[in-house]
Amino acid sequence: MIDRIRELFGGGGRARPADGSRGPDALQIAAAALLVRAACVDDSFDDVERRRILDILLRRFSLGPEEAETLLAAAEDRADGAVQILSFTRAVKDNYSYNERIALVEMLWEVVLADGRVDAHEAQLMRRIGGLIYVSDRDGAMARRRAAARLEAGGEPGSPPSGRKEVG
Repeated sequence: MIDRIRELFGGGGRARPADGSRGPDALQIAAAALLVRAACVDDSFDDVERRRILDILLRRFSLGPEEAETLLAAAEDRADGAVQILSFTRAVKDNYSYNERIALVEMLWEVVLADGRVDAHEAQLMRRIGGLIYVSDRDGAMARRRAAARLEAGGEPGSPPSGRKEVG
């Protein structure tokens, strides 16, 4: 698995393998890179956000700890730049069902809310990603509420304390 992740990153991060089948590894890369981009957009990628992304990768993609770390490291290398965001969102839009895209928006909100605040750049990125992957504003707002409630409950590893302050 780790070699496949490295190979996909070396090969330009195509969303589909050469045989044309759905490439879940490539889609995991696209999703992980969007998670990293959401964490970095406010110019602060702290340990809380990093732990949140690792938790999401472990939980949602059924990866082992080493695979999740490798995927996260590769995603960090690829997450910079608007051009990459467009290729990642296109891969998600073209290969994920609507419900899977809503789940991704919810994961992104978990990362954005992990540090207890939403700055203007994060809010703008979330609106942009939602639009690019064709998730309605209503469904995006509901995903945000679910992510906030999950973090508020503190049931997941790495979640902020209950008294977190949210802006935006």
